[in-house]
Order: sequence, then structure tokens, then C-alpha cells
Amino acid sequence: MKILIASSIEHDTLKRLQEEHEVICAFDAPPKLLCENIRDCDVLIFRSGVKITREVLQSAPGLQLIIRAGSGIDNIDIDYVREQEYQFVRIPEPGARAVAEMSFAFMLALSRCLFLADRMTKQGHWIKHDIEGYLLARKTLGIIGVGNIGSTVGQIGVGWGMNVIGCVEHPSQQRADELLAMGIHLMDFEEVVSRADYLSIHVPLKDSTRNLINSNTFSKMKPGVYLINLARGGVVDEQALLHAMTNGGPVRGAAIDVHSQEGEGKISPLADLPNVILTPHIGAMTIDTQREIGNRIIHTIQTFVPKSVEAKFIV
Repeated sequence: MKILIASSIEHDTLKRLQEEHEVICAFDAPPKLLCENIRDCDVLIFRSGVKITREVLQSAPGLQLIIRAGSGIDNIDIDYVREQEYQFVRIPEPGARAVAEMSFAFMLALSRCLFLADRMTKQGHWIKHDIEGYLLARKTLGIIGVGNIGSTVGQIGVGWGMNVIGCVEHPSQQRADELLAMGIHLMDFEEVVSRADYLSIHVPLKDSTRNLINSNTFSKMKPGVYLINLARGGVVDEQALLHAMTNGGPVRGAAIDVHSQEGEGKISPLADLPNVILTPHIGAMTIDTQREIGNRIIHTIQTFVPKSVEAKFIV
């Protein structure tokens, strides 16, 4: 088969695909270049950081299989994917643990001022009695979006002795019972926001979640809250967060892995704040995770059934 890989993937996976198929690599290419490279391709593989527009997909009349090597679908014209009944396969599970663990790396780093302690110690300043630290145990962990990733965060929080609460877009008694069995208490959005000591965000970016965390949301938070965003940059209004972290706002610290503007040369409006951790969208970027995603890609292609035999849309 002819495969276009529009985002970098694990090295051994790429090598194996190149040995077995005709592979074109156009990592993070703009739509115009993708349109040129996707012609005559049977398979498209992509991750975040690249835009898969309707025009790109229309440039490949023979395209049948699309693999999202991760979870988000905000960077592909999903309506067109459905219209054309492409076989569309997401691989969200391997990244869930990595993102969940990073959420706790952020919580610990913020709670114990680890970056400040590291920097000052390296400069010869012994600030042992000048740093305030907080335990995670017995604090309330609020999770916005208790799905695949959010429920993993919640279970880790339960193990750390936290009081875990969360919300979902479409609550039901069945979902509440499932989460309660994990030790996670399902509540509405406003209650989660107002009660959380740590607020970890894990929702997809779409019309209903764009700027979900805004100035009104921040006004309902308790003083001293820590905010963690490992979802998508557009979910948090960055200017509202900046205001909520200055001028006596309620947010004590924030850790942001995803940004409204991402890529080389982009600088977050939060960059100058000392109580903010900024990382370049690396939540799922562990060796273990990318290797497992690679294995799933190989299996998906090996078991691929052409659309003429069976249409399949997997979300």
C-alpha cells in the first residue's frame, strides 16, 4: 500500500512500514504540501501538530484508511471523514497513562516548588526555610472530562489519598456508578470547579469546550487552586488565566502542556510568570507510549479491510 505519514512516529515503526510499503513522509507539512503528497495514497497516518483539511482529503480519491496515532480529532475535518465513510482508527489508550502520569508530575512540581528549588540550589542559595510546600494527600482533585485519560488520572489520585471529583459532558447514573467504583465522585462542572484544590483538564477541543475555562470559570475557583491543562490549548482562555494568576487571582500555580499557539518561535503569554510550568505538548511523548502506538499502527494496517468490503469508523 501507499502510505502518507504526516507526523513523526516511533523510529522502528517507520522503518518497518518503509520495508513493507511505499511510504511518503511529510511531517507537519502545510496543507498545500500535504495535498501534493497524499495523491494516490491508500493510508494516512497523523498526530497533532498538522492540519488535515477537507482539501487534503479530497486530494486522495483512493484514500481508504486514516489512522490517528493518538486521541484528538480537532485537527482533522471529521465531518468529511464521516461523509466519505473512511475507515478511521484512533489509538487513544497508550497515551492515557503517559498523560495521567504527567498530570501528577505537574502537581508535584507545582506543590513543592521544585523548579524554583532546583534553580536556586544550583545558584548556591539554600532556601530550605523559604519555600512553601503542600501535600497532595487529602486535597480535592477535580477532573474536567473523566474519560479515558481523566479516569486514569482519577484512579491515580485515589491511590495518592486524594478526594477525587469529576464531570463529564453527558452524565448518567450508569457512568456515575462506574466512576464511583473507581473512587471518583461524579458532579456537575460548576461544583468540580469550585471545590477543586487541583484542577486537571482532559476534554477534547470542540465548539462546546473552546474557552471552557474562562474568566467566569476562574471567578468560581477557590483561592490557591492549581490548574493543569493536558487537553488542548483552546480549552483554556490564556489571557483569562494570566489575569487569574496576577492581581490577587485565585490560581496559585499552573502547568500547561498545550497552547493556543504551538510550534517553534511561539511564546506563551504566561511565559514570564514564575509559578507557571510550560512544556511543548509532550504529554504522550514517552518511549513506551510511542512504541505501543507504533505496534497498534502496524496491527491496524496488517488487518486493514478495504471499504468496499466493510466500512468502519472507530472513535
